[in-house]
Amino acid sequence: MSEPTTEPVPGDEATISGGHLVARALQAEGVDTIFTLCGGHIIDIYDGCVDAGIRVIDVRHEQVAAHAADGYARVTGRPGCAVVTAGPGTTDAITGVANAFRAESPMLLIGGQGALSQHRMGSLQDLPHVDMLQPITKFASTVPATERVADMVAMAFRECYLGAPGPSFLEIPRDVLDRRIPLSRAVLPAAGHYRASTRSAGDPDDVERLADILVHAERPCVLLGTQVWTCRATEAAVEFCRSLNIPAFMNGAGRGTLPPGDPHHFQMTRRYAFDHADVIVIVGTPFDFRMGYGRRLRAEATVVQIDLDYRTVGKNRDIALGLVGDAGLILAAASRAASTRRDTGRAARDPWLAELRAEEERLLAARQPTLLSDAVPIHPLRLAHELNQFLTPSTVFIGDGGDVVTFAGGVVQPHAPGHWMDPGPLGTLGVGVPFAMAAKAARPDREVLVLFGDGAFSLTGWDFETMVRFQLPFIGVVGNNSSMNQIRFGQIQKYGPERGDVGNTLGDVAYDRFAEILGGYGEEVRDPAQIRPALERARASGKPALINVWLDRDAYAPGTMNQTMYK
Repeated sequence: MSEPTTEPVPGDEATISGGHLVARALQAEGVDTIFTLCGGHIIDIYDGCVDAGIRVIDVRHEQVAAHAADGYARVTGRPGCAVVTAGPGTTDAITGVANAFRAESPMLLIGGQGALSQHRMGSLQDLPHVDMLQPITKFASTVPATERVADMVAMAFRECYLGAPGPSFLEIPRDVLDRRIPLSRAVLPAAGHYRASTRSAGDPDDVERLADILVHAERPCVLLGTQVWTCRATEAAVEFCRSLNIPAFMNGAGRGTLPPGDPHHFQMTRRYAFDHADVIVIVGTPFDFRMGYGRRLRAEATVVQIDLDYRTVGKNRDIALGLVGDAGLILAAASRAASTRRDTGRAARDPWLAELRAEEERLLAARQPTLLSDAVPIHPLRLAHELNQFLTPSTVFIGDGGDVVTFAGGVVQPHAPGHWMDPGPLGTLGVGVPFAMAAKAARPDREVLVLFGDGAFSLTGWDFETMVRFQLPFIGVVGNNSSMNQIRFGQIQKYGPERGDVGNTLGDVAYDRFAEILGGYGEEVRDPAQIRPALERARASGKPALINVWLDRDAYAPGTMNQTMYK
């Protein structure tokens, strides 16, 4: 890393602006795309990105830019980047940053700021951005001088990977960005030389303890969470399940780790397994509301937790063993350690897998009539079934909604790792279009299918036009019940049907026509038999598409009906 110098500089030495230093630092990090909404404070970054060959995708709302940067990181495994202007530009992006924070997604938000020379003078769009962003980032700072621009971009990215990943924020004052300095004075970290490896294999003694626990277990199960994908640990997780003959459940971005039909892939019997298992291994999933704060795990079970973040392990529930580190390295080490035992107990677990499989088939048979229902309005389970049947090995599925996505979560089975995206634990609606934007921009060879609730689509749907403008085709399906139905159910439960529609009822919007107006493909579906043909036509159109499917507003997902806030 070169150090800044105060020595005299010859007049003919090359100079560089702060915005171009930002672009160089992004390039060193492997960032090839930024998501942005323009503003006078940040335009020199655009100039630098154009020279550096970094694609600039400009959106219609800063929240979309932040969500897209989050989505880009999830898809590629490289950090995403959003660039927004000062004041309302930065505050508009805060929701996207907060979502990335809870979802453990590495991204950098760069915000503009008034000139340092106008500090505390009331410059245009001046706000204390750093103070606002600190609670929801792993690192937040002002860049104080042009010489430090690239250095602090590198620092921000490095902080994204401290423990479990997350977002960072930098504000760069306008005069720092616009100022030109001699290149020799810029602190330019070399690509690949300013970060240590974050991949820890955990304590070897604890890995041996885990192997002992597993080889002696008769009824174990494992939950593979988002960090399995974050760590790119698919291969190790699959080998762990197969070599030890352990049934696996998947949630979040861990979905798709095992393909549909795999003998160790289970979906509908998680509650049954948690109630009957003697050993439960939780990988990369906190004991938060999705896990009943740990209370959904059988009290008598031996619980093992593996996580990137020390603070997560054992939080909200006591555990028998906790390992902090990379999910792939720990699972692979446990598999190797178990293989050295005289008896891995593999055959002894066959009856347990058979028991779970029989229960899966019983539950599926009970649900089958609804999955195939010809009822009109369409039952959400029929829509979820049609979407699941429509998936290909290259389809990335994105869920953006409340009740309708809860239905889909129990049905849709992505074919490959990294092919499921949802908001994560913050539960932010409106991620669908920006996640589709990021997924298609980063992986144009992938098909992108988004299931929207009609309320969720309304939040960021105008950036459908951005998808059209940048020729990023995707298949969007709006589950339209003219309601924010997850909330509607809760209000009916608490206050009765006469007040069930207060504040949650939407208009009967023709989203198919909205798509057509903006230059995409649109189609309306009222007959369940027409769902699949409409999806095929959307696929063939080669355009951003919206299929507007009218759903039964009086059908609620079990997950919605079981939410504790409505009890």
